[in-house]
Amino acid sequence: MEVSTALYRRYRPETFADVIGQEHVTEPLMQALRTGRVGHAYLFSGPRGCGKTTSARILARCLNCEAGPTPEPCGTCDSCVALSRGGPGTVDVIEIDAASHGGVDDARDLRERASYGPAQSRYKIYIIDEAHMVTPQGFNALLKIVEEPPEHVKFVFATTEPEKVIGTIRSRTHHYPFRLVPPARLQSYMEELCAKEGVPVAPGVLSFVVRAGGGSVRDSLSVLDQLMAGSGEGGLTYESAAALLGFTDGELLDATVEAFAAGDAAAVFRAIDRVVETGLDPRRFVEDLLERLRDLIVVAAVQEGAAQVLRHVPEDQLERMRRQASAFGAGALSRAADVVNAGLTEMTGATAPRLQLELIAARILLPGAAGEAGYAARLDRLERRLEVGGVPTQAAASFAAPAAAPAAVSGPAATPAPSASTPAAAPVTPTPAPAPPVPVAPEPVAAQPDPGPEAVPVPDPVAESEPTPPLRATEPVPAAPAAAAPPKGPGGIDTDALRRSWGDVLDWLSRHKRVTWTFVAQNAQVAEYDGERVVLAISTSGLAETFRRGAHAEYVRQALIDVLGVDARVEGRPGDVAAAPLPEPPADADGGPAPAADGARPGPPGTSPSGPPSPDVGVAPIAPRADAPSWSDAPPPPETAPAWASPLEQARAAVAAESVDETAAAPHVVDDTAISDDDESIDDLADVGVPVVERILGGTVIHEEPR
Repeated sequence: MEVSTALYRRYRPETFADVIGQEHVTEPLMQALRTGRVGHAYLFSGPRGCGKTTSARILARCLNCEAGPTPEPCGTCDSCVALSRGGPGTVDVIEIDAASHGGVDDARDLRERASYGPAQSRYKIYIIDEAHMVTPQGFNALLKIVEEPPEHVKFVFATTEPEKVIGTIRSRTHHYPFRLVPPARLQSYMEELCAKEGVPVAPGVLSFVVRAGGGSVRDSLSVLDQLMAGSGEGGLTYESAAALLGFTDGELLDATVEAFAAGDAAAVFRAIDRVVETGLDPRRFVEDLLERLRDLIVVAAVQEGAAQVLRHVPEDQLERMRRQASAFGAGALSRAADVVNAGLTEMTGATAPRLQLELIAARILLPGAAGEAGYAARLDRLERRLEVGGVPTQAAASFAAPAAAPAAVSGPAATPAPSASTPAAAPVTPTPAPAPPVPVAPEPVAAQPDPGPEAVPVPDPVAESEPTPPLRATEPVPAAPAAAAPPKGPGGIDTDALRRSWGDVLDWLSRHKRVTWTFVAQNAQVAEYDGERVVLAISTSGLAETFRRGAHAEYVRQALIDVLGVDARVEGRPGDVAAAPLPEPPADADGGPAPAADGARPGPPGTSPSGPPSPDVGVAPIAPRADAPSWSDAPPPPETAPAWASPLEQARAAVAAESVDETAAAPHVVDDTAISDDDESIDDLADVGVPVVERILGGTVIHEEPR
């Protein structure tokens, strides 16, 4: 029975042109042979199986060729035939394995024999393989002859660890570092060999071979030879190669990555169970997963140019990887790769590899973990799951003024009258607080004809015992079923999640719109969010009307977009709000209160920065002064209704009390964010200096210093 020769021996290169992936070494050597500038000693270093010893033999063949020294040996002379693949060799080319002949005695014997001339060739060439195994005493014994060799002697040292060769030897040689062969070049080379051998290869098999070889030509050819030896009539199949080499099946890897991207923990742990049940090595699976995540990071960064970077990946696989990368997000991909890489290090020597693999999967499935990587993953998830219609701002300085708020009809007559099916506005129940209570004006009710006693619903004593947040008179109380789940917006954000993140929204407002922040922080809380609108409960009816008329809702909407990615309509309604201390403005350099955030000058309560008081615009109640009359000192309303009066009579009495004396209502400051038709655009003004101070700021210039 004939024994087959190993594949790496049958296809060992015989010329420098046949050496693949080492052009940075072969071309300078060929040029030196052309010009006759061949050195007396060479040091070839690099990983195993990359062509060091083969190149040393080719160099000896080129030097001893009858037509040489030449970069291209003839292949027909006695020396070339003796040094060919199946040649018997020659006595003038001596190969020494330094692993077993690296002592000082071996070095002395070599030195003595080198003094004799070649038997039948031009040069006597010593190829010392594994040169790093020579002892320091052996190198010292060789030092003199390597430094000043006879004219007929050449030395070639081949080693995988050049740093272990003593410096006195390295300094007397020409050092050529060999490198691992690139995967694309090695894969194309093996395709040529498979075509020469007549073995069909399924797609994806050679990529397994390249990965198993690790860039070493000899190792890759050994793996390919093993697959060819066990192949049948169908050639090299994907399943047999994956099973023999222990690589993870592509479908299993795709399913695992897609489950991670979707956050499907059940699918992830089913894939891990499949890995263990099929006998795959968990550590190899983690290595394959890390390589896939690396490929996804490349695909996400390069996009359409990924085919030029990942040449070994088929186009259909690249398309699947593009979808996986878009589902993951850049931040989540980077974090997942870091987690897998750290877990792979921890798996070294682990006694329970499945447990380590499951812990790695659990950490990947927690994108909300603390740290910068966790924040980036959370941001990716928000951007993917929220369908945002607005455009987040880039900086506070570039925040443009919102569009004009919808025109609101002022006056009590603008409020529709309660119908027979709509209950009247319930009075606001003040929350007890240690601070003096701020007077609250009841919501104005439109003066409409009396619809009759039969149209007014009789309040239920049982229902009145449970306080409920009041609603506007124009909207009925929603009757939601008790078992219904709270509505959620895009990305799974519901009312509770919005309340938990409300502090971040207020922080945004404090940095971008101080007036709105003061108003909302003191007087508003999140009452409801149904995915399309955010309802804020505002402490009083008057402040709720102010919120609706001004631009506060637009600023709150923009804050929700920037902070949470939630684009929803913002509405304000009167309701119970827990008492919160009014934030104090920071002091300026002189110790006084700092100017408003928009540059307006502070004024007395109820006045605008540059004009008379505005009765219908407000931001937040201001704490009363020490000398101001308390609520008990305020004059009583001229008309009060007895407790036994009907709800309609009580509402009429409340309207009359509010219209008689507005000073009894809660004091407020002017909302300078409200947009008016007579507002001037500062960008369109050409005046500077004194006209700006007098006409816009309302000041009086006493004296102006010349420049």
